[in-house]
Amino acid sequence: MSVRGCVRQCVANEDTISFEHVFARTLFGAVLRMMGQDRQLWAGMLAHLKTQHPALCRQWFEEIELVGVDAGLVRLRALTTIHRDYLQRQCLDAFNDAARTVSKLLITVAFFGPDDVIPRSTRRADGHSAEIKPSVLDGASPTSNGVHPLTERGARAVTHAGADAGRPASAPAPMWSLTSSPSRPDTDSLVINPDYSFDHFVVGPSNRLAHAAAVAVGNSPGRAYNPFFVHGGVGLGKTHLLQAICLKIKEFQPETRIYYTSCEGFMTQFMDAVQAGEMSAFRHRFRDVDLLVIDDIHFLAKRERTQEEFFHTFNSLYQSHKQIILSSDAAPEEIPDLEDRLISRFKWGLVTKVEPPCYETRVAILKNKARIRGIVLADDVACYVAGKIDSNIRELEGVITKLQVLSSVEQRPVDMALATSALGEPPPRTDKQVQIQTIIAAVTDFYGVKITDLQSKRRQRSIALPRQVCMYLARRFTRFSLEEIGGYFGGRDHTTVMHAVRTVEERRELDNDFAQVVVSLESQIKTEPA
Repeated sequence: MSVRGCVRQCVANEDTISFEHVFARTLFGAVLRMMGQDRQLWAGMLAHLKTQHPALCRQWFEEIELVGVDAGLVRLRALTTIHRDYLQRQCLDAFNDAARTVSKLLITVAFFGPDDVIPRSTRRADGHSAEIKPSVLDGASPTSNGVHPLTERGARAVTHAGADAGRPASAPAPMWSLTSSPSRPDTDSLVINPDYSFDHFVVGPSNRLAHAAAVAVGNSPGRAYNPFFVHGGVGLGKTHLLQAICLKIKEFQPETRIYYTSCEGFMTQFMDAVQAGEMSAFRHRFRDVDLLVIDDIHFLAKRERTQEEFFHTFNSLYQSHKQIILSSDAAPEEIPDLEDRLISRFKWGLVTKVEPPCYETRVAILKNKARIRGIVLADDVACYVAGKIDSNIRELEGVITKLQVLSSVEQRPVDMALATSALGEPPPRTDKQVQIQTIIAAVTDFYGVKITDLQSKRRQRSIALPRQVCMYLARRFTRFSLEEIGGYFGGRDHTTVMHAVRTVEERRELDNDFAQVVVSLESQIKTEPA
């Protein structure tokens, strides 16, 4: 009996269900099973990344689209070309590790942008791959004969193979190769981090002017401030601002030609071009752009030949009304051995400085960095870390990374105990539980105020200072959250408590008499019975 006859005998109602219906339903079921397996692989890869590569994980990984798995290739579509390039250059090894660990197969991950054409294939009955026409989502339309222009050759090969079905089938060539991969970013340029957008930049008193100027440049490149020169200490957000401008321009003007590199990269390429006699190509690379961004331009110091070349590059771009953005650890006039003509040109546009962030800004930065990584960071933990790390943002981000890794390794939530461990400090003593009423009683007795005064809305100094001391001591000796502490003092919010803690800490460092008062109150609280 033929295969078709067997299928018909298995169908209960042979009169109403044709062989084509059965075949279609069987094929549809197979496709669903394959899709389910692909989704399981992708879910397993995400779980593996979170446990084995926690510092690399970002919330937007959840928004990456799994296009399909075939011919030993896991095709993933990123949100934007910026995301695609970042994944390709920063995350490929980790994603390959996740794919191979979960699948237990030697497979590879490929990243595509939203408009990249992705060759698709399906499985034939013999288990080999046969190319099919990409859908409209692949970014191109089929020709009038129904064959996609990029796959017409492959379609003819499949047709020819079908005509010679009597011959033994050989393994087909993979449908993806390095030559057909999506366009890659220039390897000489720096990778742009999708996290460094204006939406993720925390604005505070220390960086408000620099942020406003950067936004203006992003909205009107070449017209707002040209050149735009931002300077400040290490790890204060200069690179974030530079990349935020690039991301904004790429979002609204995707055709803009951007070259983003470091001063070291510029110098290295210049020396290589001189040695190879390829100065023409070097100049085209840096001058045929709409936006040139150079980080750490202060490394031009004492580089006379490089300064000469950059001088002419600067003039060429400026005269063509192309945007120039520079960052440095020092102001132009403070960069040693920098030619006067470069100093004057750096000052043609806007020179702005970023300062170290204040306490409140550091707390906001910590919570923002944690949110990007999908970490739930309690207010008291953020306040504790911000009080301990006051040097630069890079160290704050390092603490977040350490907390994320510790939380993943030890399978613990990010709480105060984990934070003290991450900062290398012993956990707070728990042999005695201090009551907040004990703190309030000690403070009101010392300052001669009433509890109702502390809970009132009065802001006189004679009331505000004891209230701040109470909040500081409650934060130090109790497990209450910032909101709970504020609730004891007239329902004040967590920002008021944060401000009180910072005020008392700063005054302790500057006023010895006040520091002795706080120490005396701390000793009294410790000796009071629980």
